[in-house]
Amino acid sequence: MTGSQGQPFAPTDARLRAFEREAAGLRARLHRYCSRMVGSVIDGEDIVQEALAKGFVAIRNGDMPDKTESWLFRITHNSALDFLRKRARSRERQSEVELDTIADEDSALDARIAAEASLAELMQLPPAQRCTVVLKDVLGHSLEEIGEILETTETAIKGALQRGRENLRKLAAAPRSAAPRPALNREDMRRLGDYVAAFNARDFDALRGLLADDVKLELVNRLRAEGKDYVGNYFGRYADETHWHFTTGTIEGRPAILVTSPDRPDGPPRYFILLDWENGRIAGIRDFLFADYVMDGVDYVPQPSVDPR
Repeated sequence: MTGSQGQPFAPTDARLRAFEREAAGLRARLHRYCSRMVGSVIDGEDIVQEALAKGFVAIRNGDMPDKTESWLFRITHNSALDFLRKRARSRERQSEVELDTIADEDSALDARIAAEASLAELMQLPPAQRCTVVLKDVLGHSLEEIGEILETTETAIKGALQRGRENLRKLAAAPRSAAPRPALNREDMRRLGDYVAAFNARDFDALRGLLADDVKLELVNRLRAEGKDYVGNYFGRYADETHWHFTTGTIEGRPAILVTSPDRPDGPPRYFILLDWENGRIAGIRDFLFADYVMDGVDYVPQPSVDPR
């Protein structure tokens, strides 16, 4: 949008704050879309962060969308496609849509199948089918809204939706077998177990002693910090809390800390924490306390403690 002299309008502080509130309200839905597009709740969060950063830059440069939701979903969709191209995991060619293929716009059965589909099952759909199924049957967007997001025709959307639904029905009807899981590094799991034991004992001095001098902290959806002295304060917040219990486990096959309630330590995790190690020290902490929306569809497995011997 531009002014009468062809110059872009400068967004006001109030407009920026309004956009920030709208973006925060959409974050969980954007993540739900991304995680199902790329098959990972962790990678999905990375894509959401990238897309929101692009959105804020555009707003600051004077781009004032009429419909914030469809505009942000379009940026997020394109970011997800960029991620898929870079990862080169799936190089399926998107086929031309048959003009006579028409999908039932509102199908309760297909919506239920899509909502219950695992990330792995959705990843078996070609990208064009996957994005239309997720937008329509998982997130409930109308065909018009999907057209605005994908910048394509209603006929193309209906064709991709029809094929995606058919493929998901076949996947849902097929016998399910557990996918092979990568072998876990015993040393990583032992370190993780030591960290978990120290936390549950509230031995935060021991945890601070594990931090590397240049350790990086990300409280997802809240803040980033760097340096042992600053990040050490992170444990002070947990020291004041009594309603979290840590256990070892895996998230999408990688070692992780599963965070549960003390009264239900064996119950489902509320969120998780990822640690990066370097030379026996903690080089990175990624804590999803303020981004528990990532648990929607997450692949997690509790792990027993590793015998130190």
